[in-house]
Amino acid sequence: MTGSNSAADLEEGTALQLDFTKVAKAAEQSPDVIPVAVQDADSKEVILVAYVNEEALQRTIRTRIATFWSTSRRELWIKGETSGNHFEMVEVRVNCEQNSLLYVVRPKGDGICHTKNSQGMARDCYYRRLDLESGILENLNP
Repeated sequence: MTGSNSAADLEEGTALQLDFTKVAKAAEQSPDVIPVAVQDADSKEVILVAYVNEEALQRTIRTRIATFWSTSRRELWIKGETSGNHFEMVEVRVNCEQNSLLYVVRPKGDGICHTKNSQGMARDCYYRRLDLESGILENLNP
């Protein structure tokens, strides 16, 4: 599942270009992280999947604003710090093996994802669906 690596092709294209090396790269670059799924408390939609380290989790608990560890920048990523579109924490859930988390949040601000639809509005990060017959991605919020 390969293709062009441009941001436009990756974020708006119809070809499936999954990065199966992401977890390995994250573990190599930031070995003390675990994945966290983020779910909207009201709609129950999964908003995004990210990583947290102990510092990010402690800051999330202290501030009640979702904070992550950016594995690419190797720094704390406080969702909404620059955009104002933060995630207010409702609860933190821990899986049975204590190796992943679920943040249940209420999004605050104008949007969630850094991508925009054709009207310039921010959208959820999971805005495309894989057509199981054709293998093509369908944009649900173009």
